[in-house]
Amino acid sequence: MARDPIPTWYYALVVVRSGDRFLLVHERKHGQPWYLPAGRVEPGESFADAARRETLEEAGIRIEPEGVLRVEHSPAANGTTRCRVIFLARPLDDAPPKSVADHESLGAAWVRLDEIGRYRLRGEEVREWFEYVAQGGPVHPLGLLACEGEPPPKR
Repeated sequence: MARDPIPTWYYALVVVRSGDRFLLVHERKHGQPWYLPAGRVEPGESFADAARRETLEEAGIRIEPEGVLRVEHSPAANGTTRCRVIFLARPLDDAPPKSVADHESLGAAWVRLDEIGRYRLRGEEVREWFEYVAQGGPVHPLGLLACEGEPPPKR
């Protein structure tokens, strides 16, 4: 007998770094704190494409993912599960972050680590990821993520 599928939600989160600055998004929901560009992966979309789309929608910044910081899997007691991929990315140009609120966010800002205390963050993970990247924490290659059935990377 076949098992029932497990409802699973997939998310891309993005730590965007430009020199000594990191990108924060002023969220419209969750009590309007500041957070990383992040959102659900849509059907037919790769994790990296979701990272690009969410960062553009929420912050107005075009990015290129450079690597994977972590893949997280969180099974819940209610029979669902969540999977998050946290990317490191760089901006593609010097465009300023979004400053006009819309349905995606209230705006965005570039901040240095010494300025982050001025922002009400959604959680400490924002500061922790910024510090991790600033301190040179390992970044895994993008090839870590692949579509099922793709051949292994060539050596």
